[in-house]
Amino acid sequence: MTSSAGSSRPSVPRQRQRRSRRRCGRTPARDSPAPSALGDFQTLPLEIFQMVLNYLSVKDISMLSMVSKTISGRLVNYISTSSGSRRLLLQDFHQELPARREGGSILEHYRALGLLLKRCTLLLPTRDRLKYVHKVLSGVSCFKLNGCASPLHCLGLQCYGVFLQILTAGWDELECHRVFNFLWDLSNLGRKVQTVVSSKPGSARRLELRIRLFCRGVLLSPGSRRSDSAFWLTRILKPWPMVNQARLLYIIFGPVSSRDGHVVWQKMIEGPTDETSLKGLADAIKLLYGTEAREWTADDVISLVDELSVVPQEWLMENNARLLLLSGNSICFTFLASKAVNGRAVELARLMVFMVLVCEKDLYCMDWAVKMMQKVCKVFSSPWERNNFLQCLENSFARMLMDMLQAVLAGERDEEDSSFLNLFHLMNAQANFHKEILYLAMGSSSSTS
Repeated sequence: MTSSAGSSRPSVPRQRQRRSRRRCGRTPARDSPAPSALGDFQTLPLEIFQMVLNYLSVKDISMLSMVSKTISGRLVNYISTSSGSRRLLLQDFHQELPARREGGSILEHYRALGLLLKRCTLLLPTRDRLKYVHKVLSGVSCFKLNGCASPLHCLGLQCYGVFLQILTAGWDELECHRVFNFLWDLSNLGRKVQTVVSSKPGSARRLELRIRLFCRGVLLSPGSRRSDSAFWLTRILKPWPMVNQARLLYIIFGPVSSRDGHVVWQKMIEGPTDETSLKGLADAIKLLYGTEAREWTADDVISLVDELSVVPQEWLMENNARLLLLSGNSICFTFLASKAVNGRAVELARLMVFMVLVCEKDLYCMDWAVKMMQKVCKVFSSPWERNNFLQCLENSFARMLMDMLQAVLAGERDEEDSSFLNLFHLMNAQANFHKEILYLAMGSSSSTS
């Protein structure tokens, strides 16, 4: 029985059918478009793409820059445009607006902007990155050393500092050297520093203030890691002789007037000062003495402290003692031990008496002073030298008490009656100091009996 011609279909070999199916599954359609580095943004005109960016936060744009090199390039172009600059380079540094679109302050805005430019310029050499960043930021006058008319009430340098801090985070030391040299040359900081350290203290007050604000706001940005701060502070100080280093350290971290922000050069000379006036200097000394500052030896730091104590003239000994206490045990002992080794027993004894006085005034534990004296006594190479130091110590107590008593009897009093108060504090200091020594001596004798 045969089928009709109309219903018959030509038979295809099975092997040929399988080959055809495999070939169709493996080969893509020829008319499908190639994938684009811009993704869905490929269909948008450049103007629309930049309009979309205006609706994104700086953090979102920063994340977008990591999608592809092509998008990163478009963002670099956008940042350089006038609309991008207006959008990203906020300049309301003289007033803090409460709620921004990012939900934070202008400092946070520039921290996010620093991360954005860090990611956008990731593939560029350091020199080219710095040139591009300078080109972007050059229109912001408050980022310049002399750019703001009211620097004390301006957040510009602090914003520049947090921007730079994020931009250079993770860069190796050689790259950071290039950053410092770039900023040093760009701001002409070397010539300006030379002017203030070689002229009479206070004769260039406005320039001193500008240098202080630029160094503290930009190079020593608050919140930086200790290792980063140590690096930048070393770069600022090291090019200069020790005497200029001390002067520059005082300009950057010394006490300033609450009225106009200018450096108060006579603060350490005219009378005893408080911890607030010395804290910045003490923190800087601790930073240079720490393990993070590899280019500084203990002798370097001690020499710097010694030089600092005569800027601009010799300090009151009480202010020297207070600075040492604030600088920490290690620096304090090293400083005192250096005087013991060099045979300066009289000077060491007098400084020790003022440290006891500061402990009494500032409510430090007096047993700290006794233990420090014990450590210093072990530095002397012979019993005679140690006994001579102890004799000098008691003589210093007696001489200071007589001088203060004479001032009180002579009627040398001011509004605060400081002469009588100094005598009162010194008598209490001596009594408490010797009380701790007696406790120590009696405790040792009872334990050996």
